[in-house]
Amino acid sequence: MNKLFIILLMLLSGCVSMPENVRPVNNFKVEKYLGKWYEIARLDHSFERGLTRITADYSMRSDGGLKIINRGYSASENKWQEAEGKAYFVGDPSLAYLKVSFFGPFYGAYIVFELDHENYQYSLVSGPDKSYFWILAREPKIREDIKQVLIAKAASLGFDTKKLIFVSHD
Repeated sequence: MNKLFIILLMLLSGCVSMPENVRPVNNFKVEKYLGKWYEIARLDHSFERGLTRITADYSMRSDGGLKIINRGYSASENKWQEAEGKAYFVGDPSLAYLKVSFFGPFYGAYIVFELDHENYQYSLVSGPDKSYFWILAREPKIREDIKQVLIAKAASLGFDTKKLIFVSHD
């Protein structure tokens, strides 16, 4: 398992709270969220530092939770890094508020707070505080106008979008 993703979990262990002003989307359809998502942008953390071509692939587990495969390429090591995790809804599954674990019994918050409800083509995701933030999309690139709207939404909620790292998928 990727040591960088393990660090993430240790940082998030036991932290399933929501940041101020961040609310999970309602009418969440997990079956539409399944599949591959590309990381478009993120705030910096050591567990993803230096990685490009980052994806997250979500599928159902037999116990009703989600299986997550996070994958990214390290050019400095000339290899792919991968971590497998699991996620469970904190409450009502129609609310996009989950707890995720990549390391044993330790869980961190995973909150989808913006989503293309019609086609599930993009989402904004937060961890337990505003230092954890991702823009995800179904394709490796997202239209500039949509990206700017998503960044503005995150900034309006207090995320430091000036520090966003835009992920290369080349």
